Amino acid sequence: MKIKLLSSFTILLLASLIFFYNCGSNKLIPDVCFNKNILPIFISKCTTSGCHSGGTGNRKGRTNFSTYEGIISKVSPYHPLASEAYTKCTGLNSSMPPSGYTALTNTELEYIKYWIHTGAKNSGNCDGTTCDTSNVTYASKIAPFMNTWCVGCHNPSNAGGGFDLSTYEGVKNSITPNNRLMGSINQLSGFSAMPKGSGKVSSCDIRGIQKWVDEGSPNN
Repeated sequence: MKIKLLSSFTILLLASLIFFYNCGSNKLIPDVCFNKNILPIFISKCTTSGCHSGGTGNRKGRTNFSTYEGIISKVSPYHPLASEAYTKCTGLNSSMPPSGYTALTNTELEYIKYWIHTGAKNSGNCDGTTCDTSNVTYASKIAPFMNTWCVGCHNPSNAGGGFDLSTYEGVKNSITPNNRLMGSINQLSGFSAMPKGSGKVSSCDIRGIQKWVDEGSPNN
């Protein structure tokens, strides 16, 4: 009898541990910053022309996902499974982004889930780190920036403006003529401001990319 009770208790304990681990596994993710980790995902993956971009290019009735206010309207803070901004992008029957567009990665989904789980705050510069541009390379700085902010709208199947920024060659081609890349990122007059609808990216990112361009845009 004691053995049966012990076995039942052990099974119950293991089941409880598995349950709580699965529910809280996203707590392994470091603190998530809205401007740094969440907004870029929605800008890159959801605000392509005619989708959730806001303004005249937005289809009637579609939420503008280029702002915190638009994103939070589809979020139930602390409850990711009750938030359309998360549930429509994950699972076997996910509908966003639609077929033919770049899907969210598992890491991006975990960031969104954890951000909602911890209250979906409109947080700005969260890491408090200084801007280090001493060793800017394509692999360490430029490609990650493009993947975060740009590739959702500028990829082989959806080359916005004719630019595929998912490869070194594509990024290199976006620089000339007239350093179009930096003109767009700096949102200068006469250039198509990028990213659309979200304001400028950080001054540190801009300085890093400009340094890489000034050094000849090497594939390093």
